[in-house]
Formats: sequence, structure tokens, C-alpha cells
Amino acid sequence: MAKDTEYCHCAKTKTVHGHGCNYCLRRIVIKNLREKGINASLCSSKWRHTKKHPQGCHEYIEVIGNKTISSQSKQISYVVEVEFRDQFEIAKPCEEYKKLLSLLPEYYIGKIDCLNAVVRIICDSAKRSMKEKKIHMGPWRQTSFMLMKWSKVPLNNSSDDTFQPPISPPPSPIKKQSQFSVAPPAVVVT
Repeated sequence: MAKDTEYCHCAKTKTVHGHGCNYCLRRIVIKNLREKGINASLCSSKWRHTKKHPQGCHEYIEVIGNKTISSQSKQISYVVEVEFRDQFEIAKPCEEYKKLLSLLPEYYIGKIDCLNAVVRIICDSAKRSMKEKKIHMGPWRQTSFMLMKWSKVPLNNSSDDTFQPPISPPPSPIKKQSQFSVAPPAVVVT
């Protein structure tokens, strides 16, 4: 059953404030940025199963901007993550972790080194929270695994004319009670 939404016409069930899925949202953001002359592309990170980590993949948006210093132009890469806070949700967080998670923006727009610093802080807090609640911390919650999500592998098929929504969504391992809540606006880190 396809959804009738503003930007999503696929069969995925994960919605963004009732308007569609993150899969389609990433592609429409790229399309709109490109229409404004901004160099945006879809990136995918993929990694194989190891003794330390399960196999995984993740998509995010990369925007390349130009910075001119002393008449020399330098390219700067920015990450746009449309499901940033969702990446860090855990089942039974302690109060400290709940507060920290509530401070995270729903969307992340900023440089990769700033993103990595935030990821390290959040993962350390998640580790403390799980230890306090006496819950095992899965390898997919470890800092090294989370950082792999934003390792860059550009996809060439992210242009508007080749975008075909999937017929069915991938299986979802965890069903959440509430996907989204009222959140502060996206934080832009420069």
C-alpha cells in the first residue's frame, strides 16, 4: 500500500511527522539543494561483519561548500543527517541520558569532525546509562560502530532521474512506541 504524502510515494512505514519516510526525505532534500545550486550528494557507508561489529549500512547527505581564504578556494564537506537523534535512542535510558538525548537536534548539519565529537559524547553517556540500568550494550551501540555510519562512500545513483522508491521496506528490528517528539530545530555546527 503506497502512501499519499507530500514527498513520499513508497511503501515504507517509517514516517517523518506523518509526511513520509527518511529514505524519500533524503532524496528530496538533495533534489531541492541541487535546484538551488548547492553541491549535495547521497552517501552510503557499508561495513562487513567482524568479530567486533555486525554488518551494517547507513545513508546520509553530504554537502560540499567552498570557502575562500586569501583568494584561494577550499572545499569544505558538511554532513546532513535527517534522523540524527533517532540513531541514539535506547530502550531504558537513565535520567541523565534522557536529558542529554533531549538536547540533541532531530537533524544534524555540520562538519564531520564536530559530528564525531558529539557521537563520542553520546555513546559514552549511553554506555554509562546501560551500565547503570544493568543492560548489555550491544556492539551496534559502541562508539566505533556508530562512527562507521558516517564514513564516506558517495553513491552515483543519487540523481533525481534515477531515483526509484523501493516497493517494500527493509525489515525493522525494533518497533518504537513514538517515532518523533517535539524537538528543538536542527543545529548547524560550523
